[in-house]
Amino acid sequence: MTDAPVAVTTPPAVAVLAAPRSLSRDVWDQFRTHKGAMAGLLVLGLLVLFVAIGPLVWRVDPAFVNPDAAAMIKSRNQPPSWASRLGTDQLGRDMLARMMSGGKVSLAVGLVAMLISVFIGTLIGVLAGYFRRLDGPLMRLTDLFLALPLLPLLLVMVMLFRDTLAGLFGPEAGTFLLIVFAIGLTSWMHSARIVRGQVLALKEREFVLAARSIGAPPRRIILRHILPNVISPVMVAATLGIAGAIITESVLSFLGLGFPPDFPTWGRLLYDGVDYMQSYPERVLWPGLAISLTVLAVNYIGDGLRDALDPRIRGR
Repeated sequence: MTDAPVAVTTPPAVAVLAAPRSLSRDVWDQFRTHKGAMAGLLVLGLLVLFVAIGPLVWRVDPAFVNPDAAAMIKSRNQPPSWASRLGTDQLGRDMLARMMSGGKVSLAVGLVAMLISVFIGTLIGVLAGYFRRLDGPLMRLTDLFLALPLLPLLLVMVMLFRDTLAGLFGPEAGTFLLIVFAIGLTSWMHSARIVRGQVLALKEREFVLAARSIGAPPRRIILRHILPNVISPVMVAATLGIAGAIITESVLSFLGLGFPPDFPTWGRLLYDGVDYMQSYPERVLWPGLAISLTVLAVNYIGDGLRDALDPRIRGR
């Protein structure tokens, strides 16, 4: 007696699901398709390496002045050479070392002033957009700051508080705090208007209404539901704020009301080189080029972030 053949059934193939894509991956994929943003990121990265790693390679004191009068006279206003790659200034100080030192200060001013500006703008924008009773007073305050002339207001603030802060924190730290807070306190208005418009639209969305219906307090709704959804315009405003802060600091230093003469920034180097512009044009070429490249790179990065963080554009 033979056994009957047993039918072997093959189990159905299990579909392999691809791993879900993260939001950061989608944002990066869209960002890297923007050629201008990638070029700006490369240029900004090179500038950061120049001011951060450069002093470790080019070990020259940016404030060194030869104490010998004859040697100092001989070394001042020298053209670019192997001994001094970008030449020297009117006191014989190395311009390459001063460009590196000045770049640290200019980029730090742009970053810190941007953080202050974005924090104030986001706070006022969220409060004005979410709480109806605060909308009128906060927006009128925003209109007041928008109506004020920015440069004269900055000049007044510098003239009033520079000596006081210099006495408390020292000339360099006091001037730095004054410059970043002055720029941050006078450049938050556009961020506030952008955030307010986003919050006005978001607070009527279903997920916010659902959170409100179950009794979630306003603080929790703002932190868990409102703020994560306004990150996109805030980040774009932040990148553009860095460029604006660098330009504003350069203007103040160019007018001679920024940092002390022995504390270089790119704007201060421009101011120092104006009197020698016809005889030594490279004295204003290098700091002007550094400021222009930084602002252009940051603007392109902001354009790329705007497209990458916009779900209507991402994935095209």
